[in-house]
Amino acid sequence: LCPQGQLLAKSWSSLFNGKAGAALRGSIYSFNGRNVLTDPLWPHRLTWHGSTPRGGQARRQDCQGWRSSGAGRGLAAPLAEGRLLAGQRHNCSEA
Repeated sequence: LCPQGQLLAKSWSSLFNGKAGAALRGSIYSFNGRNVLTDPLWPHRLTWHGSTPRGGQARRQDCQGWRSSGAGRGLAAPLAEGRLLAGQRHNCSEA
């Protein structure tokens, strides 16, 4: 459940292994209470993870341990797909 009491996914495995095109249930809120899925502050709506599809560390694909906003690449997944460990490469400089 989300802090707002909404169901985010049916199960732990469906949260990470959802089918392409499956949308997350409910909303995702930032620490300051903004809805990440609708607020213009998050134009790309990605979850940055740097993990393999099985949850292991994807070496050299995590923006240097999330310390760099340079020209490197990191793995992220579009929230709308409902597969939080889907690996798409994005520039570390993306917001």
